[in-house]
Amino acid sequence: MIRPCWEWALEDAVGAAVPSVPSPVFTAQYDAEQWLGEHWRELAAAGAASAHLLHDGTQAAPSVALPAV
Repeated sequence: MIRPCWEWALEDAVGAAVPSVPSPVFTAQYDAEQWLGEHWRELAAAGAASAHLLHDGTQAAPSVALPAV
């Protein structure tokens, strides 16, 4: 059985990937969104300025801005 793959692509203020903060892979969109809601402060502190929800590698929702903390 193939399960959906949800993950976050994190970018800094100039649009470069933030590889120091990898996203876990989730089997449900709800779980991915909940994780971002719980960890956005840590992600912003690590340099992430925006998050893009990917479903099997394709952007699935509008980008989320991560305000600086």
